[in-house]
Amino acid sequence: MSGADVDSMLFEGERRIDAIAPADRGLAYGDGLFETMRAFRGELHWWDRHWARLRGGARVLGIELPTQAIVRDSLCALLDGRDGVCKLLVTRGSGARGYAPSAGPAFWSLSRHDAPEPREHVQLRWCSTRLAIQPALAGIKHCNRLEQVLARAEWTPGETADEGLMLDIDGAVVSAVAGNVFLLDRDRWLTPAIDRCGVRGVCRGWAAQQLDAYETRITPATLMGADAVFVCNAVRGILEVERLGDRSWTPHPQVAGLRQRLAADHPAFAAPPEMP
Repeated sequence: MSGADVDSMLFEGERRIDAIAPADRGLAYGDGLFETMRAFRGELHWWDRHWARLRGGARVLGIELPTQAIVRDSLCALLDGRDGVCKLLVTRGSGARGYAPSAGPAFWSLSRHDAPEPREHVQLRWCSTRLAIQPALAGIKHCNRLEQVLARAEWTPGETADEGLMLDIDGAVVSAVAGNVFLLDRDRWLTPAIDRCGVRGVCRGWAAQQLDAYETRITPATLMGADAVFVCNAVRGILEVERLGDRSWTPHPQVAGLRQRLAADHPAFAAPPEMP
């Protein structure tokens, strides 16, 4: 199966449907949430973490989620024992024109995609697109990702950067375009506070617990002076930063050790066996 091939299912409430309605509020206003999950041999090892974040976002937006057991069973059927990346998207469903939330059954969809090629290191660039400060939406993975779309569109043809770092409008480091960031400042791990904007990543939560990381405002200068930097998300795992602008880093043993712990906790991130 190529990376372009996708398996999918669509639902309204608990009923399977064939197409998304034109009046869906997710299409009209980004009125929804999503989770992107790594699967290994048909299992979603971080399912509870993903569902907890989805439930928290639904509470903020006032969206009634489908029954967890039905979603999980449908995902298992979609995976059918395979590896890959699963996306769960939930919107408020169809509604009348206008911003006032409607009370119809939620729309939700599932899709399975091929997993990315494994890698351990990345090169970063700074993005000029800034993240707006909106504490009411900070942390949740809502469907309005236009800031990330604009940031990713900044890459020029032939550019070697794999990922970008985004600042908020006050100039503080928030995250990568598609992941969270951690840095080692002498003997302490730091990660940007996600109280004004940004997404509280599932892999971020796991790494913060493992490292006892301190959440704080981080300036670009602090990051550039760090002893080690990595970005992470629940699809690609932990990616150690090799270069950012004129600054380069050598592999750090603490990052290697964390990657080993991740492989033990989530087998999708275990290193592939070496060829004989």
